Amino acid sequence: MTKRCITLLGATGSIGLSTLDVVRRHPERFSVYALTAGTRARELAALCREFRPRVAVMADSCAAGELARLLSDCPDIQVLAGDQGLSAVAAAEDADTVMAAIVGAAGLAPTLAAVRAGKRVLLANKEALVMTGQLFMDAVADSGAELLPIDSEHNAIFQCMPADKIRDPKAAGITRILLTASGGPFRTFAAEQLREVTPAQACAHPNWSMGQKISVDSATLMNKGLELIEACWLFNTTPEHVEVHVHPESIIHSMVEYADGSVLAQLGSPDMRTPIANGLAWPERIEAGVAPLDLFSIGKFHFERPDLQRFPCLRLAAEAFASGGTAPAVLNAANEVAVAAFLEGRLCFADIPVIIERTLAVIPVVTASDFETIFTKDAEARECAREQISLLSV
Repeated sequence: MTKRCITLLGATGSIGLSTLDVVRRHPERFSVYALTAGTRARELAALCREFRPRVAVMADSCAAGELARLLSDCPDIQVLAGDQGLSAVAAAEDADTVMAAIVGAAGLAPTLAAVRAGKRVLLANKEALVMTGQLFMDAVADSGAELLPIDSEHNAIFQCMPADKIRDPKAAGITRILLTASGGPFRTFAAEQLREVTPAQACAHPNWSMGQKISVDSATLMNKGLELIEACWLFNTTPEHVEVHVHPESIIHSMVEYADGSVLAQLGSPDMRTPIANGLAWPERIEAGVAPLDLFSIGKFHFERPDLQRFPCLRLAAEAFASGGTAPAVLNAANEVAVAAFLEGRLCFADIPVIIERTLAVIPVVTASDFETIFTKDAEARECAREQISLLSV
Protein backbone atom coordinates (compact mmCIF):
# COMPACT_ATOMS: atom_id res chain seq x y z
CA MET A 1 0.00 0.00 0.00
CA THR A 2 1.44 3.34 -1.10
CA LYS A 3 0.92 6.21 1.32
CA ARG A 4 -0.54 9.21 -0.49
CA CYS A 5 0.47 12.78 0.38
CA ILE A 6 -2.34 15.32 0.04
CA THR A 7 -2.67 19.03 -0.63
CA LEU A 8 -6.14 20.19 0.37
CA LEU A 9 -7.38 23.35 -1.36
CA GLY A 10 -10.24 24.70 0.74
CA ALA A 11 -9.64 22.93 4.04
CA THR A 12 -12.15 24.85 6.16
CA GLY A 13 -15.15 24.32 3.86
CA SER A 14 -17.59 21.43 4.07
CA ILE A 15 -15.70 19.31 1.50
CA GLY A 16 -12.39 20.10 3.14
CA LEU A 17 -13.58 19.10 6.61
CA SER A 18 -15.13 15.90 5.26
CA THR A 19 -11.86 15.09 3.48
CA LEU A 20 -9.88 15.57 6.68
CA ASP A 21 -12.32 13.32 8.53
CA VAL A 22 -11.57 10.51 6.07
CA VAL A 23 -7.83 11.23 6.31
CA ARG A 24 -8.07 11.18 10.11
CA ARG A 25 -9.44 7.63 9.97
CA HIS A 26 -6.52 6.33 7.89
CA PRO A 27 -3.20 7.74 9.15
CA GLU A 28 -1.41 4.75 7.66
CA ARG A 29 -2.67 5.65 4.17
CA PHE A 30 -2.56 9.44 4.03
CA SER A 31 -0.39 12.34 5.12
CA VAL A 32 -1.02 16.06 4.57
CA TYR A 33 1.48 18.28 2.76
CA ALA A 34 -0.52 21.52 2.60
CA LEU A 35 -3.79 22.99 3.85
CA THR A 36 -5.35 26.16 2.42
CA ALA A 37 -8.23 28.45 3.33
CA GLY A 38 -9.66 31.84 2.39
CA THR A 39 -9.97 34.00 5.49
CA ARG A 40 -10.69 31.58 8.37
CA ALA A 41 -7.29 31.75 10.02
CA ARG A 42 -8.33 30.44 13.44
CA GLU A 43 -10.07 27.42 11.92
CA LEU A 44 -7.09 26.62 9.71
CA ALA A 45 -4.69 27.04 12.63
CA ALA A 46 -6.59 24.37 14.58
CA LEU A 47 -6.45 22.01 11.59
CA CYS A 48 -2.74 22.69 11.16
CA ARG A 49 -2.08 21.74 14.77
CA GLU A 50 -3.85 18.43 14.24
CA PHE A 51 -2.59 17.42 10.79
CA ARG A 52 0.83 19.14 10.86
CA PRO A 53 1.14 20.12 7.19
CA ARG A 54 4.44 21.46 5.95
CA VAL A 55 2.71 24.45 4.35
CA ALA A 56 -0.44 26.44 5.11
CA VAL A 57 -1.85 29.02 2.70
CA MET A 58 -4.42 31.77 3.18
CA ALA A 59 -5.94 33.39 0.10
CA ASP A 60 -6.10 36.68 2.00
CA SER A 61 -2.77 38.27 3.01
CA CYS A 62 -4.18 39.76 6.23
CA ALA A 63 -5.50 36.33 7.22
CA ALA A 64 -2.06 34.86 6.42
CA GLY A 65 -0.51 37.29 8.88
CA GLU A 66 -3.01 36.23 11.52
CA LEU A 67 -2.33 32.55 10.79
CA ALA A 68 1.41 33.10 11.11
CA ARG A 69 0.88 34.66 14.55
CA LEU A 70 -1.41 31.81 15.62
CA LEU A 71 1.22 29.28 14.51
CA SER A 72 4.23 31.18 15.85
CA ASP A 73 5.05 28.19 18.06
CA CYS A 74 4.99 25.85 15.03
CA PRO A 75 8.14 26.84 13.09
CA ASP A 76 7.91 23.66 10.99
CA ILE A 77 4.76 24.99 9.24
CA GLN A 78 5.44 27.53 6.49
CA VAL A 79 2.70 30.13 5.94
CA LEU A 80 2.08 31.51 2.44
CA ALA A 81 -0.53 33.89 1.01
CA GLY A 82 -2.45 34.68 -2.15
CA ASP A 83 -2.85 33.09 -5.56
CA GLN A 84 0.87 32.41 -5.90
CA GLY A 85 0.92 30.49 -2.65
CA LEU A 86 -2.16 28.47 -3.62
CA SER A 87 -0.74 27.54 -7.02
CA ALA A 88 2.67 26.74 -5.51
CA VAL A 89 1.33 24.14 -3.08
CA ALA A 90 -1.02 22.73 -5.73
CA ALA A 91 1.95 22.02 -8.00
CA ALA A 92 4.52 21.09 -5.32
CA GLU A 93 6.40 17.83 -5.90
CA ASP A 94 5.95 16.83 -2.26
CA ALA A 95 2.25 15.96 -2.76
CA ASP A 96 0.87 13.42 -5.24
CA THR A 97 -2.83 14.13 -4.60
CA VAL A 98 -4.69 17.45 -4.66
CA MET A 99 -8.24 17.86 -3.39
CA ALA A 100 -9.64 20.84 -5.35
CA ALA A 101 -12.39 22.08 -3.03
CA ILE A 102 -12.20 25.87 -3.33
CA VAL A 103 -15.69 27.06 -4.29
CA GLY A 104 -16.20 29.09 -7.44
CA ALA A 105 -13.88 30.66 -9.99
CA ALA A 106 -11.33 31.33 -7.23
CA GLY A 107 -10.40 27.66 -7.39
CA LEU A 108 -9.53 27.65 -11.09
CA ALA A 109 -5.87 28.76 -10.98
CA PRO A 110 -4.65 26.35 -8.27
CA THR A 111 -6.68 23.48 -9.75
CA LEU A 112 -5.05 24.09 -13.11
CA ALA A 113 -1.64 24.25 -11.42
CA ALA A 114 -2.30 20.80 -9.95
CA VAL A 115 -3.42 19.45 -13.33
CA ARG A 116 -0.37 20.83 -15.12
CA ALA A 117 1.87 19.25 -12.49
CA GLY A 118 0.38 15.84 -13.32
CA LYS A 119 -1.22 15.19 -9.93
CA ARG A 120 -4.11 12.97 -8.97
CA VAL A 121 -6.70 15.76 -8.89
CA LEU A 122 -9.87 15.11 -6.91
CA LEU A 123 -12.25 17.58 -8.50
CA ALA A 124 -14.84 19.04 -6.15
CA ASN A 125 -14.59 22.48 -7.77
CA LYS A 126 -16.99 22.10 -10.70
CA GLU A 127 -16.68 25.77 -11.71
CA ALA A 128 -13.09 25.29 -12.90
CA LEU A 129 -14.22 22.75 -15.50
CA VAL A 130 -17.42 24.65 -16.35
CA MET A 131 -15.45 27.81 -17.10
CA THR A 132 -12.62 26.34 -19.14
CA GLY A 133 -14.07 23.11 -20.59
CA GLN A 134 -11.92 21.80 -23.44
CA LEU A 135 -8.86 23.77 -22.34
CA PHE A 136 -9.05 22.10 -18.93
CA MET A 137 -9.47 18.60 -20.38
CA ASP A 138 -6.62 19.24 -22.84
CA ALA A 139 -4.39 20.22 -19.90
CA VAL A 140 -5.30 16.94 -18.17
CA ALA A 141 -4.41 14.95 -21.28
CA ASP A 142 -1.16 16.85 -21.92
CA SER A 143 0.15 16.47 -18.36
CA GLY A 144 -1.01 12.93 -17.71
CA ALA A 145 -2.87 14.07 -14.60
CA GLU A 146 -5.39 11.68 -13.07
CA LEU A 147 -8.76 13.45 -12.81
CA LEU A 148 -11.29 11.88 -10.43
CA PRO A 149 -14.73 13.47 -9.87
CA ILE A 150 -15.80 14.12 -6.28
CA ASP A 151 -19.24 15.68 -6.74
CA SER A 152 -21.54 12.91 -5.52
CA GLU A 153 -23.35 12.68 -8.86
CA HIS A 154 -20.26 12.57 -11.03
CA ASN A 155 -18.53 10.18 -8.69
CA ALA A 156 -21.61 7.95 -8.94
CA ILE A 157 -21.44 8.04 -12.74
CA PHE A 158 -17.71 7.28 -12.55
CA GLN A 159 -18.42 4.25 -10.36
CA CYS A 160 -21.07 2.96 -12.81
CA MET A 161 -18.76 3.11 -15.84
CA PRO A 162 -15.88 0.83 -16.88
CA ALA A 163 -12.73 2.57 -15.65
CA ASP A 164 -11.09 2.42 -19.09
CA LYS A 165 -14.11 3.89 -20.91
CA ILE A 166 -14.68 7.09 -18.92
CA ARG A 167 -13.86 9.28 -21.92
CA ASP A 168 -15.47 6.93 -24.46
CA PRO A 169 -18.95 6.01 -23.17
CA LYS A 170 -20.20 4.92 -26.60
CA ALA A 171 -17.51 2.25 -26.74
CA ALA A 172 -18.81 0.96 -23.42
CA GLY A 173 -22.35 0.70 -24.82
CA ILE A 174 -23.60 3.62 -22.71
CA THR A 175 -26.67 5.35 -24.14
CA ARG A 176 -27.64 7.83 -21.39
CA ILE A 177 -26.44 9.35 -18.15
CA LEU A 178 -29.24 9.86 -15.63
CA LEU A 179 -28.14 12.75 -13.41
CA THR A 180 -30.09 12.99 -10.18
CA ALA A 181 -31.04 16.16 -8.29
CA SER A 182 -32.60 16.55 -4.86
CA GLY A 183 -34.77 19.40 -6.14
CA GLY A 184 -33.63 21.58 -3.26
CA PRO A 185 -35.75 23.00 -0.41
CA PHE A 186 -38.24 24.82 -2.69
CA ARG A 187 -39.19 21.97 -5.00
CA THR A 188 -42.90 22.35 -4.12
CA PHE A 189 -42.98 26.16 -3.92
CA ALA A 190 -45.19 28.13 -6.30
CA ALA A 191 -43.49 30.79 -8.42
CA GLU A 192 -44.81 33.63 -6.24
CA GLN A 193 -43.47 31.94 -3.10
CA LEU A 194 -39.97 31.92 -4.57
CA ARG A 195 -39.95 35.73 -4.43
CA GLU A 196 -40.21 35.55 -0.63
CA VAL A 197 -37.36 33.09 -0.04
CA THR A 198 -34.73 34.22 2.47
CA PRO A 199 -31.00 33.36 2.48
CA ALA A 200 -31.49 31.32 5.66
CA GLN A 201 -34.17 29.21 3.95
CA ALA A 202 -32.06 28.72 0.82
CA CYS A 203 -29.05 27.57 2.85
CA ALA A 204 -31.08 24.96 4.76
CA HIS A 205 -30.79 22.01 2.36
CA PRO A 206 -33.13 19.14 3.27
CA ASN A 207 -30.54 16.38 2.75
CA TRP A 208 -26.99 17.65 2.34
CA SER A 209 -24.65 19.67 4.55
CA MET A 210 -23.03 22.18 2.18
CA GLY A 211 -21.60 25.68 2.09
CA GLN A 212 -23.81 28.71 1.44
CA LYS A 213 -23.04 29.19 -2.24
CA ILE A 214 -23.59 25.55 -3.19
CA SER A 215 -26.76 25.42 -1.08
CA VAL A 216 -28.22 28.39 -2.97
CA ASP A 217 -27.15 26.84 -6.29
CA SER A 218 -28.94 23.65 -5.29
CA ALA A 219 -32.07 25.64 -4.44
CA THR A 220 -32.11 27.38 -7.86
CA LEU A 221 -31.08 24.17 -9.70
CA MET A 222 -28.02 26.04 -11.02
CA ASN A 223 -25.91 23.47 -9.20
CA LYS A 224 -27.49 20.84 -11.45
CA GLY A 225 -26.91 23.06 -14.46
CA LEU A 226 -23.22 23.35 -13.64
CA GLU A 227 -23.11 19.60 -13.03
CA LEU A 228 -24.72 19.00 -16.43
CA ILE A 229 -21.89 20.92 -18.08
CA GLU A 230 -19.31 19.19 -15.90
CA ALA A 231 -20.70 15.77 -16.82
CA CYS A 232 -20.47 16.56 -20.52
CA TRP A 233 -16.77 17.39 -20.21
CA LEU A 234 -15.83 14.62 -17.80
CA PHE A 235 -17.56 11.86 -19.74
CA ASN A 236 -17.21 13.27 -23.26
CA THR A 237 -20.92 13.54 -24.00
CA THR A 238 -23.60 16.15 -24.76
CA PRO A 239 -26.72 17.41 -22.93
CA GLU A 240 -28.89 15.33 -25.25
CA HIS A 241 -27.46 12.22 -23.61
CA VAL A 242 -27.78 13.49 -20.04
CA GLU A 243 -31.21 13.47 -18.42
CA VAL A 244 -31.83 15.17 -15.08
CA HIS A 245 -34.10 13.31 -12.65
CA VAL A 246 -35.32 15.06 -9.50
CA HIS A 247 -34.97 12.48 -6.74
CA PRO A 248 -35.93 14.07 -3.39
CA GLU A 249 -34.53 11.26 -1.22
CA SER A 250 -30.93 11.86 -2.47
CA ILE A 251 -30.10 8.17 -2.12
CA ILE A 252 -29.53 7.30 -5.79
CA HIS A 253 -26.69 9.66 -6.67
CA SER A 254 -26.84 9.04 -10.43
CA MET A 255 -27.33 6.27 -12.98
CA VAL A 256 -25.89 5.06 -16.27
CA GLU A 257 -28.02 3.40 -18.96
CA TYR A 258 -26.53 0.81 -21.31
CA ALA A 259 -27.60 -0.29 -24.79
CA ASP A 260 -28.93 -3.63 -23.55
CA GLY A 261 -31.43 -1.85 -21.29
CA SER A 262 -29.41 -2.23 -18.09
CA VAL A 263 -29.32 0.78 -15.78
CA LEU A 264 -26.55 0.84 -13.17
CA ALA A 265 -27.04 3.09 -10.15
CA GLN A 266 -24.81 4.10 -7.25
CA LEU A 267 -26.69 4.40 -3.96
CA GLY A 268 -25.58 5.72 -0.61
CA SER A 269 -26.49 7.99 2.27
CA PRO A 270 -26.22 11.71 1.43
CA ASP A 271 -22.73 12.06 2.92
CA MET A 272 -19.83 13.52 0.94
CA ARG A 273 -17.35 11.30 2.75
CA THR A 274 -18.38 8.43 0.44
CA PRO A 275 -17.24 10.00 -2.87
CA ILE A 276 -14.26 11.60 -1.11
CA ALA A 277 -13.09 8.22 0.20
CA ASN A 278 -13.64 6.73 -3.25
CA GLY A 279 -11.39 9.35 -4.83
CA LEU A 280 -8.71 9.23 -2.15
CA ALA A 281 -8.31 5.44 -2.19
CA TRP A 282 -9.28 4.60 -5.80
CA PRO A 283 -9.20 1.91 -7.10
CA GLU A 284 -9.41 0.49 -3.56
CA ARG A 285 -12.28 0.94 -1.09
CA ILE A 286 -11.85 2.23 2.45
CA GLU A 287 -14.08 2.91 5.44
CA ALA A 288 -15.37 6.50 5.40
CA GLY A 289 -17.33 6.81 8.63
CA VAL A 290 -20.65 6.79 6.77
CA ALA A 291 -23.65 5.12 8.37
CA PRO A 292 -24.93 1.99 6.55
CA LEU A 293 -27.80 2.64 4.16
CA ASP A 294 -31.14 1.51 5.62
CA LEU A 295 -33.43 0.97 2.64
CA PHE A 296 -36.24 -0.33 4.86
CA SER A 297 -36.53 3.00 6.65
CA ILE A 298 -36.58 4.88 3.33
CA GLY A 299 -39.28 2.64 1.89
CA LYS A 300 -39.80 4.33 -1.49
CA PHE A 301 -37.89 6.31 -4.11
CA HIS A 302 -39.54 9.14 -6.03
CA PHE A 303 -38.59 10.75 -9.34
CA GLU A 304 -39.86 13.91 -11.05
CA ARG A 305 -38.95 15.92 -14.12
CA PRO A 306 -37.35 19.27 -13.29
CA ASP A 307 -39.66 22.27 -13.69
CA LEU A 308 -37.77 24.61 -16.02
CA GLN A 309 -40.41 27.33 -15.69
CA ARG A 310 -39.95 27.80 -11.94
CA PHE A 311 -36.26 26.88 -12.03
CA PRO A 312 -34.84 28.19 -15.33
CA CYS A 313 -31.17 27.97 -14.27
CA LEU A 314 -30.96 24.40 -15.55
CA ARG A 315 -32.17 25.56 -18.96
CA LEU A 316 -29.73 28.47 -18.97
CA ALA A 317 -26.82 26.13 -18.26
CA ALA A 318 -27.77 23.78 -21.11
CA GLU A 319 -28.10 26.75 -23.47
CA ALA A 320 -24.71 28.12 -22.40
CA PHE A 321 -23.06 24.77 -23.09
CA ALA A 322 -24.74 24.64 -26.50
CA SER A 323 -23.51 28.17 -27.27
CA GLY A 324 -19.99 27.05 -26.42
CA GLY A 325 -16.95 29.28 -26.29
CA THR A 326 -16.99 31.64 -23.32
CA ALA A 327 -20.74 31.30 -22.62
CA PRO A 328 -20.33 28.83 -19.71
CA ALA A 329 -17.75 31.13 -18.08
CA VAL A 330 -20.18 34.04 -18.37
CA LEU A 331 -22.98 31.89 -16.94
CA ASN A 332 -20.82 30.94 -13.97
CA ALA A 333 -19.59 34.48 -13.30
CA ALA A 334 -23.09 35.97 -13.43
CA ASN A 335 -24.37 33.26 -11.13
CA GLU A 336 -21.61 33.85 -8.56
CA VAL A 337 -22.36 37.59 -8.49
CA ALA A 338 -26.12 37.04 -8.29
CA VAL A 339 -25.85 34.47 -5.50
CA ALA A 340 -23.56 36.77 -3.50
CA ALA A 341 -26.07 39.61 -3.90
CA PHE A 342 -28.91 37.35 -2.76
CA LEU A 343 -26.96 36.20 0.32
CA GLU A 344 -26.28 39.87 1.15
CA GLY A 345 -29.98 40.70 0.90
CA ARG A 346 -29.59 42.84 -2.25
CA LEU A 347 -31.39 40.54 -4.70
CA CYS A 348 -34.59 38.53 -4.66
CA PHE A 349 -34.09 34.75 -4.91
CA ALA A 350 -36.36 34.54 -7.98
CA ASP A 351 -34.25 37.20 -9.73
CA ILE A 352 -31.04 35.16 -9.67
CA PRO A 353 -31.84 33.52 -13.05
CA VAL A 354 -33.03 36.91 -14.37
CA ILE A 355 -29.58 38.41 -13.76
CA ILE A 356 -27.88 35.41 -15.33
CA GLU A 357 -30.06 35.49 -18.45
CA ARG A 358 -29.62 39.24 -18.91
CA THR A 359 -25.85 38.94 -18.53
CA LEU A 360 -25.70 36.13 -21.08
CA ALA A 361 -27.70 38.31 -23.48
CA VAL A 362 -25.33 41.28 -23.10
CA ILE A 363 -21.89 39.61 -23.16
CA PRO A 364 -21.04 38.32 -26.66
CA VAL A 365 -19.77 34.74 -26.94
CA VAL A 366 -16.25 34.37 -28.32
CA THR A 367 -14.07 31.32 -28.89
CA ALA A 368 -12.42 30.12 -25.70
CA SER A 369 -9.03 29.94 -27.39
CA ASP A 370 -6.94 30.44 -24.26
CA PHE A 371 -7.28 30.92 -20.52
CA GLU A 372 -6.69 34.67 -20.73
CA THR A 373 -9.76 35.06 -22.93
CA ILE A 374 -11.83 33.20 -20.35
CA PHE A 375 -10.50 35.32 -17.48
CA THR A 376 -11.32 38.48 -19.45
CA LYS A 377 -14.90 37.35 -20.13
CA ASP A 378 -15.27 36.30 -16.51
CA ALA A 379 -14.39 39.84 -15.40
CA GLU A 380 -16.70 41.42 -18.01
CA ALA A 381 -19.58 39.19 -16.95
CA ARG A 382 -19.13 40.03 -13.26
CA GLU A 383 -19.23 43.75 -13.98
CA CYS A 384 -22.25 43.33 -16.24
CA ALA A 385 -24.08 41.26 -13.62
CA ARG A 386 -23.45 43.95 -10.99
CA GLU A 387 -24.89 46.56 -13.38
CA GLN A 388 -27.94 44.40 -14.00
CA ILE A 389 -28.51 44.01 -10.26
CA SER A 390 -28.33 47.78 -9.76
CA LEU A 391 -30.81 48.33 -12.61
CA LEU A 392 -33.19 45.75 -11.16
CA SER A 393 -33.17 47.42 -7.76
CA VAL A 394 -33.98 50.90 -9.12
